Amino acid sequence: MTTIGPPGARSETEAGMGDLSAQVGRIAAPLRQQVLDVLRQAILTFHFAPGQRLIERELIEEIGVSRTTIREALRELAAEGLVKTIPQKGAVVVAPSPQEAVELYELRAALEALAVRRFTELASDEQVAELRKAHEELAEAATKGGGTMRVLKAKDRFYDVLLRGCGNRSVHTTLASVQARLSLLRATSLAQPGRITRSVQELATMIGAIEARNAEAAVRACNHHIEQAKRAGLEGLAAPGGVPLSGAAK
Repeated sequence: MTTIGPPGARSETEAGMGDLSAQVGRIAAPLRQQVLDVLRQAILTFHFAPGQRLIERELIEEIGVSRTTIREALRELAAEGLVKTIPQKGAVVVAPSPQEAVELYELRAALEALAVRRFTELASDEQVAELRKAHEELAEAATKGGGTMRVLKAKDRFYDVLLRGCGNRSVHTTLASVQARLSLLRATSLAQPGRITRSVQELATMIGAIEARNAEAAVRACNHHIEQAKRAGLEGLAAPGGVPLSGAAK
C-alpha cells in the first residue's frame, strides 16, 4: 500500500508537515528512502516532538505505506540516534537529557577543532574556495526563510566540504557519526530565536581565519560556534515541556 503525492505537490514551506503522505512521491527515490526522509524531517521540524511515541499503526495510516516499510525506516532512525525503542512502549522520538547533550557537544568540539585545524593547514586553495561557496549557500538558505530543514541541509553540505578537506578519514567518519547523533539537538539549537543568523555569522568568522591560513584563529572561531550552538540547544531542551521553539528562528 503506497500513497503517492500528485504532480506539482506543494513545497514544504507551503504545505508544512501536516500531511505526511503528501510528502511521499515528490522525489525520484526508492519508497523506503522517501519514507525515511519524511520521518526524519518530521522529527527535525518537531512535527513529532521529543519523547513522542511513534505508533506503527498511526504512521501506516498517516503516510500510506506498508508496516514493513515503516519498520525499516524506524530501524534506520534508531541507528541515526533520532528514535529509540522502549520495551512495552515501542518507538519513541529521542529526548536527550542535558547531560547527554553536553557530552555530545564536548565530543563534537574536540573533533571539529581538529578537523578545522587540519583543513586550514592542508586544504588546497580550491577546497577553501569550495568551503566559501558552501557558506554562501548556507547564508542564502538562512536569509530566504526556507526553515530549519533547509538550513540543516546547507550546513551538512558545508561540513561535508570541511571534512573532505581535512585529510583525516578517521576524523571525517567519526565526526560525521557524531553530527548524525546531534541532528535533533542541531535542529533544537537552530529553532531558537535569531540562532540561524548568528550561526551563519560565526561560521563566516571561521572561514575568514581559514582563508588567512590562521589555524589558531580558525579553531577559536570553531570553538565559539560550538559553544553558542550548545547554549542554544540546551535552552531548547529546557523550554516548557521540553519542546523547542519550532519556527521561531529568524
